Amino acid sequence: MEIITDPATSVPPPGGSAVTIGAYDGVHLGHRALLGELHARAVAGGLTSVVVTFDRHPAAVVRPESAPLLLCDLDQKLEALAATGVDRTVIVPFDAERANESAEEFVHEVLERGLDARLVVVGEDFHFGHGRKGNVALLREMGAAGGFTVEGVSLEAAPDGSLEAGHPISSTRIRGLIAEGRVEEAAELLGRPHQLRGPVVHGDNRGGTELGFPTANLDIPASIAVPAIGIYAGWYDRPDGRRWPAAISVGKRPTFYGAEGELLVEAYLLDFSGDLYGEEGRLSFVGRLRPELAFDSAEELVAQIRQDVDATRALLSEAT
Repeated sequence: MEIITDPATSVPPPGGSAVTIGAYDGVHLGHRALLGELHARAVAGGLTSVVVTFDRHPAAVVRPESAPLLLCDLDQKLEALAATGVDRTVIVPFDAERANESAEEFVHEVLERGLDARLVVVGEDFHFGHGRKGNVALLREMGAAGGFTVEGVSLEAAPDGSLEAGHPISSTRIRGLIAEGRVEEAAELLGRPHQLRGPVVHGDNRGGTELGFPTANLDIPASIAVPAIGIYAGWYDRPDGRRWPAAISVGKRPTFYGAEGELLVEAYLLDFSGDLYGEEGRLSFVGRLRPELAFDSAEELVAQIRQDVDATRALLSEAT
Protein backbone atom coordinates (compact mmCIF):
# COMPACT_ATOMS: atom_id res chain seq x y z
CA MET A 1 0.00 0.00 0.00
CA GLU A 2 1.32 3.43 -0.95
CA ILE A 3 1.17 5.96 1.90
CA ILE A 4 0.96 9.71 1.23
CA THR A 5 1.54 11.85 4.33
CA ASP A 6 0.88 15.22 2.69
CA PRO A 7 -2.13 15.66 0.37
CA ALA A 8 -0.29 18.47 -1.45
CA THR A 9 2.24 15.92 -2.74
CA SER A 10 -0.37 13.46 -3.96
CA VAL A 11 -0.09 12.77 -7.69
CA PRO A 12 -3.33 11.53 -9.31
CA PRO A 13 -3.04 7.86 -10.24
CA PRO A 14 -3.28 6.96 -13.93
CA GLY A 15 -6.89 6.39 -14.86
CA GLY A 16 -8.25 8.09 -11.76
CA SER A 17 -9.26 6.75 -8.37
CA ALA A 18 -12.08 5.29 -6.30
CA VAL A 19 -11.96 7.07 -2.95
CA THR A 20 -13.38 6.76 0.52
CA ILE A 21 -12.93 9.35 3.29
CA GLY A 22 -13.16 8.98 7.04
CA ALA A 23 -11.48 8.64 10.41
CA TYR A 24 -11.55 4.84 10.04
CA ASP A 25 -10.84 4.41 13.75
CA GLY A 26 -10.43 0.71 14.45
CA VAL A 27 -10.93 -0.36 10.82
CA HIS A 28 -13.80 -2.52 12.04
CA LEU A 29 -15.93 -4.98 10.06
CA GLY A 30 -18.21 -2.23 8.79
CA HIS A 31 -15.21 -0.30 7.50
CA ARG A 32 -13.76 -3.43 5.95
CA ALA A 33 -17.01 -4.27 4.18
CA LEU A 34 -17.08 -0.78 2.69
CA LEU A 35 -13.42 -1.05 1.67
CA GLY A 36 -14.10 -4.42 0.06
CA GLU A 37 -16.88 -2.84 -1.96
CA LEU A 38 -14.61 0.07 -2.91
CA HIS A 39 -11.83 -2.27 -4.03
CA ALA A 40 -14.20 -4.33 -6.15
CA ARG A 41 -15.54 -1.20 -7.81
CA ALA A 42 -12.00 0.09 -8.41
CA VAL A 43 -10.92 -3.16 -10.07
CA ALA A 44 -14.03 -3.23 -12.25
CA GLY A 45 -13.50 0.37 -13.35
CA GLY A 46 -9.72 0.25 -13.77
CA LEU A 47 -9.30 2.71 -10.90
CA THR A 48 -6.88 2.98 -7.97
CA SER A 49 -8.53 2.38 -4.59
CA VAL A 50 -7.73 5.14 -2.09
CA VAL A 51 -8.51 5.80 1.57
CA VAL A 52 -8.34 9.42 2.72
CA THR A 53 -7.98 9.54 6.49
CA PHE A 54 -6.53 11.82 9.18
CA ASP A 55 -3.45 11.85 11.36
CA ARG A 56 -5.69 12.31 14.42
CA HIS A 57 -9.41 12.19 15.08
CA PRO A 58 -10.86 15.50 13.86
CA ALA A 59 -12.76 15.85 17.14
CA ALA A 60 -9.43 16.12 18.98
CA VAL A 61 -9.02 19.52 17.28
CA VAL A 62 -12.63 20.67 16.85
CA ARG A 63 -13.95 19.68 20.29
CA PRO A 64 -11.05 18.32 22.37
CA GLU A 65 -13.08 18.34 25.60
CA SER A 66 -15.34 15.62 24.22
CA ALA A 67 -13.08 13.88 21.70
CA PRO A 68 -13.50 10.10 21.76
CA LEU A 69 -10.82 7.73 22.92
CA LEU A 70 -9.29 5.91 19.97
CA LEU A 71 -9.54 2.22 19.11
CA CYS A 72 -6.10 2.33 17.49
CA ASP A 73 -3.19 4.66 16.87
CA LEU A 74 -2.14 5.79 13.40
CA ASP A 75 0.36 2.95 12.90
CA GLN A 76 -2.26 0.35 13.82
CA LYS A 77 -4.76 1.96 11.48
CA LEU A 78 -2.31 1.90 8.57
CA GLU A 79 -1.50 -1.76 9.23
CA ALA A 80 -5.20 -2.64 9.23
CA LEU A 81 -5.86 -0.62 6.07
CA ALA A 82 -2.97 -2.29 4.27
CA ALA A 83 -4.43 -5.69 5.15
CA THR A 84 -7.65 -4.80 3.28
CA GLY A 85 -5.80 -4.57 -0.03
CA VAL A 86 -6.41 -0.86 -0.63
CA ASP A 87 -3.89 0.63 -3.08
CA ARG A 88 -3.17 4.00 -1.48
CA THR A 89 -3.82 5.83 1.79
CA VAL A 90 -3.61 9.60 2.00
CA ILE A 91 -3.08 10.92 5.55
CA VAL A 92 -4.47 14.41 5.99
CA PRO A 93 -2.81 16.35 8.84
CA PHE A 94 -5.74 17.72 10.83
CA ASP A 95 -5.06 21.01 12.60
CA ALA A 96 -6.91 24.28 13.25
CA GLU A 97 -6.28 25.45 9.69
CA ARG A 98 -7.71 22.26 8.25
CA ALA A 99 -10.68 22.46 10.63
CA ASN A 100 -11.54 25.87 9.18
CA GLU A 101 -11.30 24.68 5.58
CA SER A 102 -14.60 24.59 3.73
CA ALA A 103 -15.97 21.33 2.40
CA GLU A 104 -15.66 22.70 -1.13
CA GLU A 105 -11.97 23.50 -0.67
CA PHE A 106 -11.34 19.99 0.65
CA VAL A 107 -13.00 18.42 -2.39
CA HIS A 108 -11.04 20.57 -4.85
CA GLU A 109 -7.68 20.01 -3.13
CA VAL A 110 -7.82 16.37 -2.10
CA LEU A 111 -10.35 14.62 -4.32
CA GLU A 112 -10.00 16.49 -7.59
CA ARG A 113 -6.44 17.82 -7.81
CA GLY A 114 -4.71 15.19 -5.68
CA LEU A 115 -6.57 12.02 -6.68
CA ASP A 116 -8.60 12.66 -9.84
CA ALA A 117 -11.51 10.94 -8.09
CA ARG A 118 -14.01 9.19 -10.35
CA LEU A 119 -15.95 7.42 -7.59
CA VAL A 120 -16.40 8.42 -3.92
CA VAL A 121 -17.87 5.95 -1.44
CA VAL A 122 -18.62 7.13 2.10
CA GLY A 123 -20.92 6.30 4.99
CA GLU A 124 -24.41 7.67 4.41
CA ASP A 125 -24.08 9.91 7.51
CA PHE A 126 -20.63 11.24 6.48
CA HIS A 127 -19.92 14.92 7.26
CA PHE A 128 -16.79 16.96 6.58
CA GLY A 129 -15.43 20.48 6.24
CA HIS A 130 -15.83 23.55 8.45
CA GLY A 131 -18.92 23.28 10.59
CA ARG A 132 -19.52 19.77 9.21
CA LYS A 133 -21.38 21.41 6.33
CA GLY A 134 -20.14 18.87 3.82
CA ASN A 135 -22.26 15.74 3.37
CA VAL A 136 -23.25 13.17 0.78
CA ALA A 137 -25.63 15.60 -0.91
CA LEU A 138 -22.88 18.21 -1.34
CA LEU A 139 -20.47 15.58 -2.64
CA ARG A 140 -23.02 14.51 -5.25
CA GLU A 141 -23.58 18.11 -6.31
CA MET A 142 -19.85 18.72 -6.67
CA GLY A 143 -19.33 15.36 -8.31
CA ALA A 144 -21.78 16.25 -11.07
CA ALA A 145 -19.53 19.19 -11.95
CA GLY A 146 -16.21 17.54 -11.11
CA GLY A 147 -16.67 14.26 -12.93
CA PHE A 148 -17.09 11.81 -10.05
CA THR A 149 -20.02 9.81 -8.78
CA VAL A 150 -20.88 9.43 -5.10
CA GLU A 151 -22.37 6.58 -3.11
CA GLY A 152 -23.47 6.79 0.50
CA VAL A 153 -23.61 3.37 2.13
CA SER A 154 -24.67 2.01 5.49
CA LEU A 155 -21.90 0.53 7.60
CA GLU A 156 -23.57 -2.82 8.08
CA ALA A 157 -21.76 -6.09 7.76
CA ALA A 158 -22.81 -9.70 7.81
CA PRO A 159 -20.53 -12.30 9.45
CA ASP A 160 -18.97 -13.06 6.07
CA GLY A 161 -17.87 -9.44 5.75
CA SER A 162 -20.39 -8.47 3.07
CA LEU A 163 -22.39 -5.27 3.19
CA GLU A 164 -25.72 -7.07 2.91
CA ALA A 165 -27.81 -7.87 6.00
CA GLY A 166 -25.97 -7.75 9.30
CA HIS A 167 -26.37 -4.84 11.69
CA PRO A 168 -24.91 -1.33 11.96
CA ILE A 169 -21.34 -1.24 13.20
CA SER A 170 -19.73 1.94 14.48
CA SER A 171 -16.53 2.92 16.26
CA THR A 172 -18.70 4.61 18.89
CA ARG A 173 -20.50 1.36 19.63
CA ILE A 174 -17.22 -0.54 19.92
CA ARG A 175 -15.77 2.09 22.26
CA GLY A 176 -18.79 1.65 24.50
CA LEU A 177 -18.29 -2.12 24.66
CA ILE A 178 -14.62 -1.71 25.53
CA ALA A 179 -15.43 0.85 28.23
CA GLU A 180 -17.75 -1.76 29.78
CA GLY A 181 -15.13 -4.51 29.57
CA ARG A 182 -17.13 -6.46 26.99
CA VAL A 183 -14.05 -7.24 24.94
CA GLU A 184 -15.49 -10.40 23.39
CA GLU A 185 -18.35 -8.44 21.82
CA ALA A 186 -15.97 -5.67 20.75
CA ALA A 187 -13.80 -8.28 19.01
CA GLU A 188 -16.81 -9.55 17.08
CA LEU A 189 -17.38 -6.08 15.60
CA LEU A 190 -13.69 -5.31 15.09
CA GLY A 191 -13.02 -8.65 13.46
CA ARG A 192 -10.09 -9.14 15.86
CA PRO A 193 -9.34 -8.61 19.57
CA HIS A 194 -8.91 -5.04 20.77
CA GLN A 195 -5.17 -4.39 21.11
CA LEU A 196 -3.16 -1.97 23.23
CA ARG A 197 0.42 -1.05 22.40
CA GLY A 198 3.09 0.65 24.44
CA PRO A 199 6.59 0.35 25.88
CA VAL A 200 7.16 -1.89 28.89
CA VAL A 201 8.08 0.35 31.81
CA HIS A 202 9.22 -0.22 35.39
CA GLY A 203 6.61 -0.49 38.14
CA ASP A 204 6.95 -1.06 41.87
CA ASN A 205 8.09 -4.70 41.33
CA ARG A 206 5.48 -6.10 43.70
CA GLY A 207 4.41 -8.70 41.15
CA GLY A 208 7.79 -10.32 40.99
CA THR A 209 9.31 -9.77 44.41
CA GLU A 210 6.25 -10.15 46.65
CA LEU A 211 3.78 -12.22 44.69
CA GLY A 212 5.92 -14.39 42.43
CA PHE A 213 4.08 -13.24 39.30
CA PRO A 214 6.23 -10.62 37.54
CA THR A 215 4.24 -8.44 35.16
CA ALA A 216 4.96 -6.33 32.12
CA ASN A 217 3.57 -2.84 32.71
CA LEU A 218 2.65 -1.12 29.45
CA ASP A 219 2.64 2.66 29.13
CA ILE A 220 -0.51 3.25 27.09
CA PRO A 221 -1.14 6.66 25.48
CA ALA A 222 -3.94 8.58 27.18
CA SER A 223 -5.73 8.91 23.83
CA ILE A 224 -6.34 5.15 23.47
CA ALA A 225 -9.45 3.32 24.70
CA VAL A 226 -8.55 0.96 27.56
CA PRO A 227 -10.95 -1.79 28.70
CA ALA A 228 -12.84 -1.36 31.95
CA ILE A 229 -11.04 -2.18 35.19
CA GLY A 230 -10.85 -5.93 35.57
CA ILE A 231 -8.85 -9.08 34.87
CA TYR A 232 -8.63 -10.43 31.32
CA ALA A 233 -7.16 -13.27 29.31
CA GLY A 234 -5.24 -12.35 26.19
CA TRP A 235 -2.03 -12.44 24.24
CA TYR A 236 1.23 -10.54 24.51
CA ASP A 237 3.08 -10.07 21.22
CA ARG A 238 6.79 -9.25 21.28
CA PRO A 239 8.53 -7.13 18.61
CA ASP A 240 10.20 -10.27 17.19
CA GLY A 241 6.79 -11.78 16.46
CA ARG A 242 6.71 -14.30 19.31
CA ARG A 243 3.41 -14.53 21.16
CA TRP A 244 2.75 -15.46 24.78
CA PRO A 245 -0.51 -16.18 26.61
CA ALA A 246 -1.11 -13.52 29.24
CA ALA A 247 -3.27 -12.85 32.27
CA ILE A 248 -3.93 -9.11 32.03
CA SER A 249 -4.85 -6.71 34.78
CA VAL A 250 -6.39 -3.30 34.13
CA GLY A 251 -6.68 -1.76 37.55
CA LYS A 252 -5.47 0.14 40.58
CA ARG A 253 -4.18 -2.75 42.76
CA PRO A 254 -6.66 -2.10 45.62
CA THR A 255 -5.12 -4.78 47.85
CA PHE A 256 -2.09 -2.51 48.28
CA TYR A 257 -3.30 0.97 47.37
CA GLY A 258 -7.04 1.04 47.98
CA ALA A 259 -9.09 3.15 45.59
CA GLU A 260 -6.32 5.72 45.15
CA GLY A 261 -3.90 3.61 43.15
CA GLU A 262 -2.69 4.60 39.72
CA LEU A 263 -4.47 2.88 36.86
CA LEU A 264 -2.11 0.33 35.31
CA VAL A 265 -2.24 -2.07 32.40
CA GLU A 266 -0.02 -5.01 33.27
CA ALA A 267 0.32 -8.56 32.01
CA TYR A 268 1.70 -11.76 33.48
CA LEU A 269 3.13 -13.81 30.63
CA LEU A 270 2.51 -17.49 31.25
CA ASP A 271 5.61 -19.71 31.24
CA PHE A 272 7.88 -16.77 30.38
CA SER A 273 11.23 -15.86 31.87
CA GLY A 274 13.24 -12.90 30.68
CA ASP A 275 13.56 -9.12 30.49
CA LEU A 276 10.88 -7.14 28.64
CA TYR A 277 11.77 -3.62 29.79
CA GLY A 278 11.88 -1.03 27.03
CA GLU A 279 10.39 -3.18 24.31
CA GLU A 280 7.17 -2.24 22.54
CA GLY A 281 4.58 -4.70 23.79
CA ARG A 282 1.20 -5.49 22.26
CA LEU A 283 -1.68 -6.79 24.37
CA SER A 284 -4.72 -8.35 22.69
CA PHE A 285 -7.80 -8.78 24.91
CA VAL A 286 -9.60 -12.07 24.29
CA GLY A 287 -11.96 -12.37 27.25
CA ARG A 288 -12.84 -10.88 30.65
CA LEU A 289 -12.26 -13.17 33.62
CA ARG A 290 -13.52 -11.18 36.59
CA PRO A 291 -13.72 -7.73 38.20
CA GLU A 292 -10.79 -6.34 40.16
CA LEU A 293 -11.03 -7.19 43.86
CA ALA A 294 -9.35 -6.09 47.08
CA PHE A 295 -8.02 -8.96 49.22
CA ASP A 296 -7.29 -9.07 52.92
CA SER A 297 -3.78 -10.39 52.38
CA ALA A 298 -1.11 -10.94 49.76
CA GLU A 299 -1.57 -14.68 50.22
CA GLU A 300 -5.23 -14.47 49.21
CA LEU A 301 -4.27 -12.39 46.19
CA VAL A 302 -1.66 -14.96 45.14
CA ALA A 303 -4.24 -17.75 45.39
CA GLN A 304 -6.58 -15.76 43.15
CA ILE A 305 -3.83 -15.03 40.62
CA ARG A 306 -3.18 -18.78 40.35
CA GLN A 307 -6.84 -19.26 39.54
CA ASP A 308 -6.65 -16.43 36.99
CA VAL A 309 -3.69 -18.11 35.30
CA ASP A 310 -5.60 -21.39 35.06
CA ALA A 311 -8.66 -19.55 33.71
CA THR A 312 -6.47 -17.78 31.15
CA ARG A 313 -5.07 -21.07 29.88
CA ALA A 314 -8.56 -22.53 29.57
CA LEU A 315 -10.09 -19.53 27.83
CA LEU A 316 -7.25 -19.15 25.32
CA SER A 317 -7.28 -22.88 24.63
CA GLU A 318 -10.96 -22.63 23.74
CA ALA A 319 -10.41 -19.53 21.62
CA THR A 320 -7.73 -21.06 19.40
